[in-house]
Amino acid sequence: MRRTPSAALLLAIAVAASPARAAGPDWPDTYLSRVEAVAVVQSLNATLLASRSATATLEGWCGTHRMAEAPRLVARLDRGVDKPASAETRKRLAVGPDEPLRYRRVRLACGEHVLSEADNWYVPARLTPEMNRVLETSDTPFGRAVSALGTTRQTVGSEPHWQPLPEGWDQAAPPAPSCGTLEVPEHLFSHRAVLFTGERQPFSEVVETYTRAVLDFRRAPRPADPACPKP
Repeated sequence: MRRTPSAALLLAIAVAASPARAAGPDWPDTYLSRVEAVAVVQSLNATLLASRSATATLEGWCGTHRMAEAPRLVARLDRGVDKPASAETRKRLAVGPDEPLRYRRVRLACGEHVLSEADNWYVPARLTPEMNRVLETSDTPFGRAVSALGTTRQTVGSEPHWQPLPEGWDQAAPPAPSCGTLEVPEHLFSHRAVLFTGERQPFSEVVETYTRAVLDFRRAPRPADPACPKP
């Protein structure tokens, strides 16, 4: 006698056969969620632009949003990679074409969340031997490694990579919800900044690209959108 597969088995087969959704924030695709995403991203962006340390800001973000048991940033180094500095970077760092620069690429993670990716060019002659050793051999974030220099930063570029709301949204009727999950791209915005010592000597240029993981925190329940069917 042939048995008919159970509903549970059929569901399991369908789930296994369906393509996996890319990892990312689990926010519903509603007008409210998109407005909230704008507010959250702009809030973090403004805080970073006003901060003296992106490392400290991201650790504060991770702690406030309870994204990890221990809200401490770790730099996951991409070893064995190099990227020559541009002439503009050398000019901003006030070094000649033959002055040695070092390149460091990291992914800054808090717990399991990679919050940003950073490309960093720095002048090793303007750091202490211990700072250079830490940067070359450990997973210490750059900002923490050089904090004894009394670091300040000057943003020289800022670029958004995602706009959750369509152009002209403030003068148009709210769009209909998709009743699915909000699709958030991998990268949200980036900053380019020059770091200075307490004596105002430039010693590093960094390009920081912030990822969708900054939105990957637990939110309080929101009212269900009446246009979407109940699960």
